[in-house]
Amino acid sequence: MAVTSVLLPPVACWHWLAGWARLPRLLADGDRAPRPGWHASPGPSSGLDRRPKAVLFDRDGTLVVDVPYNGDPDRVVAMPGAREAVERLRAAGVATAVVSNQSGVARGRIRVEQVEAVNRRVEELLGPLGPWLVCVHGPWEGCGCRKPAPGLIEAAARALGVDPADCVVIGDVGSDVEAARAAGARSVLVPTAVTREQEVAAAPAVAADLLTAVELLLGPQGTEGG
Repeated sequence: MAVTSVLLPPVACWHWLAGWARLPRLLADGDRAPRPGWHASPGPSSGLDRRPKAVLFDRDGTLVVDVPYNGDPDRVVAMPGAREAVERLRAAGVATAVVSNQSGVARGRIRVEQVEAVNRRVEELLGPLGPWLVCVHGPWEGCGCRKPAPGLIEAAARALGVDPADCVVIGDVGSDVEAARAAGARSVLVPTAVTREQEVAAAPAVAADLLTAVELLLGPQGTEGG
């Protein structure tokens, strides 16, 4: 994490560090959002009381450390617990996919081939993740695939042969949650330094880290198939 922050512009770095400083307080504020681990036994109010057929991961800030407009596989670092979380889903027979906004392509900051190289590196670190659904448009283009629009979620569900209602999206920002809601899927927010307080407050379910998020879906011993 420290290495990543050095590579960011000074203002962005300051906000990144400030975000990490406020994250424990933000997560612990029960008046703003469910506490991490609150859904240890998910109930109907969370929408997570039934096991999903598929889990759709955001990439940057969820599976791997968010390096803005990263086109270099050597800078890919897995988030803590990411490999274990993905392995638990595989062991439980839950399908996975990745749904990722990559506007750096539209902005001319990275090329599609670089995005694909980074994606391959993610799978080298975490193992196969299923289909990759990537939006390369900019927010000004008004496409139907860029989160918070539902297009990536719907496409991932089709690729996996499941209904969006049987999918859970795990991401680190409000657009992941909103995309899931728009597609009729469920979601778990895993906040990071860039997550805004209002996004945490609005999320239907919040987890402290990726492994905890998977435990919300499977239960602490939920490794059996089905």
